[in-house]
Amino acid sequence: MNFFAAQDQARRSSRRLVAAYIAATIAIVLGVTAVAGFALFMGFSQSGYNPASGPFIREQAPLLLGIALLTTLFILGSSLYKTSKLSAGGGRVAVDMGGTLVATDVQDPLRRRLRNVIEEMAIASGVPVPEIYVLEAESGINAFAAGFSPSDAAIAVTRGTLELLDRDELQGVIAHEFSHILNGDMKLNVRLMGVLFGIMVLGLIGRLIVRGGYHSNIVSSRRNRNTSVVLVIGIGLIILGGIGVFFARMIKASVSRQREYLADASAVQFTRQSSGIANALKKIGGYSEGSTISAKDPEEVSHMLFGSGTSLFGLFATHPPLVDRIQALDPDFKEGDFPRVDPRQRSVETLDNSRHAAFAGDATAAFAGQHPKVAADSIADTVGHPDHEHIEFAQNIRRSIPEELYDAAHSSQLAFLLSLALVLDRSKRVAERQFSLLQEQLGSDRTTIVRRYHDVLSATDGEYRLPLLEITFPALKLRPTPELAYLVELTNRLIEIDGDIELYEFCFYRIMMSSLDQAIDPTGKRGGRRSRRRDLQSAATDLLRILADHGHDSDTQRTAAFKAGIATLGPWAQDAQFASDRGYSVAKLNRSLDALLGLNSKGQESLLRAVSATAAHDGQISVAEAELIHAVCATLNYPLPPILVHR
Repeated sequence: MNFFAAQDQARRSSRRLVAAYIAATIAIVLGVTAVAGFALFMGFSQSGYNPASGPFIREQAPLLLGIALLTTLFILGSSLYKTSKLSAGGGRVAVDMGGTLVATDVQDPLRRRLRNVIEEMAIASGVPVPEIYVLEAESGINAFAAGFSPSDAAIAVTRGTLELLDRDELQGVIAHEFSHILNGDMKLNVRLMGVLFGIMVLGLIGRLIVRGGYHSNIVSSRRNRNTSVVLVIGIGLIILGGIGVFFARMIKASVSRQREYLADASAVQFTRQSSGIANALKKIGGYSEGSTISAKDPEEVSHMLFGSGTSLFGLFATHPPLVDRIQALDPDFKEGDFPRVDPRQRSVETLDNSRHAAFAGDATAAFAGQHPKVAADSIADTVGHPDHEHIEFAQNIRRSIPEELYDAAHSSQLAFLLSLALVLDRSKRVAERQFSLLQEQLGSDRTTIVRRYHDVLSATDGEYRLPLLEITFPALKLRPTPELAYLVELTNRLIEIDGDIELYEFCFYRIMMSSLDQAIDPTGKRGGRRSRRRDLQSAATDLLRILADHGHDSDTQRTAAFKAGIATLGPWAQDAQFASDRGYSVAKLNRSLDALLGLNSKGQESLLRAVSATAAHDGQISVAEAELIHAVCATLNYPLPPILVHR
């Protein structure tokens, strides 16, 4: 299943979720109305009134309809409240679970190892590095990913996961969670939390009513007839809450189980070895704490955990049986083979203390001057599906980034300045004018730091720039929102300083802007508007013209590359003609990419294949072409692994 098919499946699951939610809401509303009617029946009976008469039913019908309406509004309001609360992003879920944010410059070896593994997986996947949390109070082995988009994602692991798993096992668990991020499961899981809260909350209210009614019965006179009515209402709500829990468990189980198998399989594909994730699952089975989550009611979050986190099994289980998951990875495993896990024996193997172990020298020389041949179809097929080659590439890149730049990327103060250095003119044609603007805006001291970073970047290969931007992202998110808005504005001014925009400058600006916008507005309510067919055609053809213009040397090659892209795009754009024009602006490029957000899933896949066909028409992909493809993917929320991995 490719990325686009996985996204379509997630959308179908969302539609099934909505249908099940409506059915559950109707059932609960009818139940609440029936309980209210029965309570009224009892109240009137005890007062000597005969409620069986026709007038009673007619008189109480408006009241019962009002109760039904209020119940419906209450359920919908509860779901909207929870969804609104979760819209703060994946970090909100982790904090509510008792998570502690891992500092970007953390020194603890276990947490640094966790950060390194997540950074490598993010670089290999082509997404910003997620926020990282540890559930310090949880000794079970578990993890989860939460958020609405890759730019908003947070990954949390329990303290037991951190201390009891070795690096390969930890990498398997993190790869499993990245699969949920890349395939759209994470967004679906967060929505599931919000939707199901509404149909489960009545049970909580019922318990509060029964508890209050019980105490009232002790304090008040036994002749108080209203107490029994209150208790009936409370018990009825508990029963209806149980119905809500039943529906919630059924919905979660139907959505979650098969996707857990897929995430396990994807983790094997990412790491090219099944032993890591299989051994992590085996340790859950052999550990006295298992995957238990206790800091919060696991019922609400069980569907998004690596392990089940609860004792539910069978029809209501959100995860396949543990033995079945292990046997899918290790067919020779038997239930009696679970290892005994002693929590006193903590993981003390290699903790990534040395960052420069992979490239013992001039890593830049390994990349310089090469333009590898890349098949156009292979680019689209890798979206959402990094493999072991991408992981190794990411490990080598991360370990060989110049130390000064790597440290700056993890500093909440210096990440801002490093981001500016990443978009400055590489050719140094207008660099001094850019530094003059920075000095005017930031002052001499901070401009000196930006200049130093720019000098180090100029001495390294362009292959490091996108990974550095991805690593910088968690530190940037710690800055206030007005400061991030100022960063985007200042970057725009820097790349337009001479009116002649270099493609790579725009690409970094666009990737940064898209990622920060998604972090500020995780639910994406401000974007994704439907575009007219004519606007889509114009935006797509403009994008292909720009790519053909910059990626090829002669007019003949440019025209042929443009035609190759148009042919891949489909019949709706066949009448477009190539016209070379380098006088485009940031505004025009932004309008084109914003319009393309209105494409449906099939159209987005066609666009990516067309962009890839245009760039790879000459059989080679340059760094600038790769960066533009990444900018398109970042805009459209496609997690694209490094294209030039074979370099």
